[in-house]
Amino acid sequence: MSITGTTDYEAAGPWGARDGREAAGRLLRAATRSGAHLVAEAAALVQGWAVLADPIAGAVYSTPASAAADGVHAAAAPQEHPYCVQLPAAGAILVLAPAPTTPAEHTGHVAATTAALLEVRGQRAAELRGEQMRLHTTLIRLLLAGHTSVVTETLGRNTTTATETPGRDTGTTGTTGTGSLCGNRLTHVTVYRLAGVDIPAAHQVLWRAVRPSLDPYADACTLLGRLDGELVVAELHHGGDDGRVLRLVSRVSERHRLLAGMAGPLPLAEMPTAHSGAAAARHSATPDRRIVPADAVGSSRLAPLLPTVPYARWAQSVLRPLAPAHRHLLLVWLRTGSKPRAAAALGLSAGTVRARIRELARLLGADLEDATAQAHLLLALRAPRPDDGGNAALPPGPPGPSGPDRLEALPGGLLDTEAVRSWAYGLVGGLEPHLRIALACWLRHHARTAPAAAELHVHRTTLTSWLGRCAEHLAQNLADATVRAELHLALRATRNGPDDPAALPRRGGRTYRRL
Repeated sequence: MSITGTTDYEAAGPWGARDGREAAGRLLRAATRSGAHLVAEAAALVQGWAVLADPIAGAVYSTPASAAADGVHAAAAPQEHPYCVQLPAAGAILVLAPAPTTPAEHTGHVAATTAALLEVRGQRAAELRGEQMRLHTTLIRLLLAGHTSVVTETLGRNTTTATETPGRDTGTTGTTGTGSLCGNRLTHVTVYRLAGVDIPAAHQVLWRAVRPSLDPYADACTLLGRLDGELVVAELHHGGDDGRVLRLVSRVSERHRLLAGMAGPLPLAEMPTAHSGAAAARHSATPDRRIVPADAVGSSRLAPLLPTVPYARWAQSVLRPLAPAHRHLLLVWLRTGSKPRAAAALGLSAGTVRARIRELARLLGADLEDATAQAHLLLALRAPRPDDGGNAALPPGPPGPSGPDRLEALPGGLLDTEAVRSWAYGLVGGLEPHLRIALACWLRHHARTAPAAAELHVHRTTLTSWLGRCAEHLAQNLADATVRAELHLALRATRNGPDDPAALPRRGGRTYRRL
């Protein structure tokens, strides 16, 4: 759907000053209504089509709607569209395609006037942007504090004000008047957390691309805010999103070299869970994969290979002392790979996270500082739970010879299967002996290079070089804590002897010998 002008321009006779004044007056009256009406009036005056194209968002306004793709392409490749008139306007590109009978002077005048009016509208919006951004940040903080009803009521009250809401890639506009019904429709949230050196510029670009409003468009409302040096994007919707915000966040991440994590959709009441999950996912992002969903973090390729019943029964037994909040804290800690990062993701102090993990270690009766215990814990947390599939709780298995299930020891035969051995050998089977020993030692030291190099009696630079070769050979991101946990289990499953630093092949001094 597009907005058309009031009357068509009749190109009869030479173009003069009177025509210019009439065109300017029509454009000015349209600009007082909305940007979409302004672009629609420009299209009517040149008897063709008009598009305001943004390099990130695509077509912001388009008349007719079918011209959106042509306008974006013309803005990106002007040499391929010589018949179009293009001018920068409000951080975007105004593209006009006049009819063949429209005088060039008239087209130029309409383009210049429209671009100037779009700039004025953009400056006015920029004056209000600071206040709007602060409001968005406040609403995000309220969601994180659990005040979902306050946020939805605020959105409902704001939707009673008639406000321009740009349509997606079509330039259609609408005014609201739905009252609190809009706020009530927002039941779920998808959260994105972006980090990088260019966050301020990315915030401005994404704000302009998303054009956020407190008026939900297509049952959705996007909130953007900067919290603790990060850019947080919360898309509120009714159970699912159409992927538009995801595409915009992906483009902005690539353009400004940011790393991003996303989590959701989750119910609004679980906003803190989505917020921390997005932070955990961001720690797994790389320049080759700049945005990572939370459900892909910690998703084990090993877990589907394990026998379902003994695996689920062991995990249920081990985790029985933990509440859901405890499990979430441990999962975020294991995903991020450190207590300070987990604290930042959870919005807690590092001291609080350390104290809670010590208490959880006491509940589990395990040393959670041990690399094997951490790998087993992540495996238990990722196990299928009875409530996930609607099944009844598994009956407890018979106690083993050493008593109830323990975190340090997996049930007999759980990893001793042909499928698990094939997976483990496929992952780490081709490592050279010195690389395997170095990698195992580094993993035991929780990815800390200095203590691992000291135990191996090699220089830190040497160990860093070896780890780089390991990452290249394994085609794995060693900065990902969940990848490290699986590598640790794979090395243990394929171990023929102890991966002892004393067994590191050497040839005199602090060097090594390849076998």
